Order: sequence, then structure tokens, then C-alpha cells
Amino acid sequence: MPGIRKATSNDIDLIQQLAYATWPTAYGALLSPSQLNYMLELIYSKDALANQIKNLGHQFIFIYDDDIALGFASYSPKDKGNKNVFRLHKLYVLPDQQGKGFGKFLSDFIIDEIRPLGASILELNVNRHNVAFHFYTKLGFTIAREEDIDIGNGYFMNDYVMELKM
Repeated sequence: MPGIRKATSNDIDLIQQLAYATWPTAYGALLSPSQLNYMLELIYSKDALANQIKNLGHQFIFIYDDDIALGFASYSPKDKGNKNVFRLHKLYVLPDQQGKGFGKFLSDFIIDEIRPLGASILELNVNRHNVAFHFYTKLGFTIAREEDIDIGNGYFMNDYVMELKM
């Protein structure tokens, strides 16, 4: 039976390790190698992760099975003053562990955590061409809008913003 462990700033190396193991499969067909590397450094450098945990209030969690980390997720209130809308910032499962229910397990854990805090909506961004879009649709997320986000260096994230009403 899988288990969940909340991460701390001491887990930054493990978060990085899992990100570097999942991103090439998740985005290799969607992004150029240079954009993939740029985004990994932008989002998963030690400084970026420390900022997400310490300053932005992102709660990272790991999913484990037999004491092996199989994936991670992060979430937080969308706005510090409004706990009705939460953001799912990240949800990644190792490629060889996908399709086994671990992503849903992570998602269900987050919903169970945020519902008692007053959450009525869980929002996320997903690349418009990422197969994860279908995963989120199966979980009940719907498209709220499209967004093109300039992330610098001439790169854009072309996303759907999806919502799950709880």
C-alpha cells in the first residue's frame, strides 16, 4: 500500500532527483532539449525549490511504496488571503510507475488535505499537448481557460488552466 510523506526543505535533493527522472518523459516530445533544460533549472534549482517551500508556501509531498519514492506533488492556496482556491503546482510520478494509480493517490491526498481548510476549487496548469491533460480530465478537472506564459529566454508555456470544483 502506498504512503504519503510531507516534504521539508531537507528534501530538495530528492525533489530534484524525481523531477529530472520524470520531466524528459513528460515533456521530451513537447519541448526542445534546450527549453526542457532551461525550465528544469528555472523551476527545480536548489534556490528555486527553497523559495517555493520557504517563501511561497508550497507544500511538497512524496508518494512512497516499499520505502521508495515514486513521485511527488506540490500545492498551496492560490492567494494567501483566500483559501477557497488552491493550486496544484506539480504532480509527477516516475515513468515506470505511471498507470498504477499513484497520481490519483497523490491527488486524492491533496483534496483530503485542502477540503477541511475551506477549498472549493483546485486549479492547475497543464501543457495543452501533454497527455497528462487526459489524466486530469478523468479526475474531474475541466478547462477554465487557456494561458500562454512567457517564462523568459524566448520560451512560452502554452497551457490550459483546469479546475476541479469540490
